[in-house]
Amino acid sequence: MGKVRTREPQRDQGWLFPQFPGARVAQTDPVRVLSRIIAKLDLTSFLEEAKAVEGVAGRPVTSPTLLMTLWVCGIREGIGSARELARRCQRDEAYRWLVGDMEVSHDVLSAFLTGHRPALEGMFTQVLGLLLAEGLLELTTMAQDGFRVRASASAPSFRRGKSLAECREQALLHLKAVLAAAEAGEGSVGEQAARKAAARDYLRRVDAAIETLKQREAEDEAKTPSQRAKQPLRASTTDADARVMKMADGGFRPAFNLQFGVAGDPQGGPRTIVGVAVTNEGTDARSLTPMVKQVQRRTGVTPDKVLADGQHATIDDIKACVAQSIQPLVAVPERMAKALGAGDKSPEIAAWRALMSSEEGKAEYRGRAALVENVNAHARSRYDIKQVLVKGLEKVGCVALMMGLTHNLDAHAAKLLAALA
Repeated sequence: MGKVRTREPQRDQGWLFPQFPGARVAQTDPVRVLSRIIAKLDLTSFLEEAKAVEGVAGRPVTSPTLLMTLWVCGIREGIGSARELARRCQRDEAYRWLVGDMEVSHDVLSAFLTGHRPALEGMFTQVLGLLLAEGLLELTTMAQDGFRVRASASAPSFRRGKSLAECREQALLHLKAVLAAAEAGEGSVGEQAARKAAARDYLRRVDAAIETLKQREAEDEAKTPSQRAKQPLRASTTDADARVMKMADGGFRPAFNLQFGVAGDPQGGPRTIVGVAVTNEGTDARSLTPMVKQVQRRTGVTPDKVLADGQHATIDDIKACVAQSIQPLVAVPERMAKALGAGDKSPEIAAWRALMSSEEGKAEYRGRAALVENVNAHARSRYDIKQVLVKGLEKVGCVALMMGLTHNLDAHAAKLLAALA
């Protein structure tokens, strides 16, 4: 038998071929659809602090429309890392078409995501207003729920007051040693700058942890003896805003609490995130009233019904909903049932308990899972928001807002595109 003939690639030979990146991306590709929608939105708020204006020297600012489109498309595919998104812009046909002849670094992407919280808030509200104006959003029913997302901090980074004081002494000594080495000319200029920045950053994080611990201890002192922490309080030298929370699997890890308010039809159809909140509280209690106020502020509309599990509402939340003519479809938890039995006989609470005991109330309450738990499942699996890669409540809030914005644009993409055409 003769030798088998095979075709092998010739990598040393040059060739010419036309470059039309757009021809490789279908007109119906989600990247094209989302880019058309975002191009119609007002993103001027992201340029308020830009200094590169006409008539003044300076490097032009990367288009906020491009950066917003990249993040929306990336989160839609479960990309939460700026470095991975920058790599996609070099390797993936759809993202290469988006950036065109530009190069977008991970630094620019990261700064855009976490450095424009007010602009992201305005963008989120703008999209909700557009959905309301086009009749794509109805706030008859709103459901609220939350989930814990792993913080970018390790468990050993949580330290008590005495240990934090020792860390600060070590951080100061390390900074002095780095400055002395720089004066002695050790390493290149770039290496010296990197070492100084790292030493100062660690000292800053230790100081933030000490300040956080002082605040928590003062808050703990103001509580009743039965409400105070049973274990010595700790703070993280990695992320002072992170807290150790009980997770869905029963374990305890550093995390943040993400809360979403979701509107839609429990029977089916697109779900719209109408409220986003991020806290470092391990409990969901007292979160219902702030979410209702946020939705009212963003949309100018008060929901007719609010659905939440029994961990979210207190008696005051129930009364606040009734005062605004909102029907509270909130399960009666054991802790609240005991409190009611202690003497709260107000008509609002009596009506709410009667509603939740009726078959009609129970049937409507079952729609909560269909609305908000569906969105939570998307956040964990599709958007891969299991752990945040940024530190601090402010930056985690930016990530949550971008996820909510991505969800809303993707859920209503086809109708939004037709309305904006």
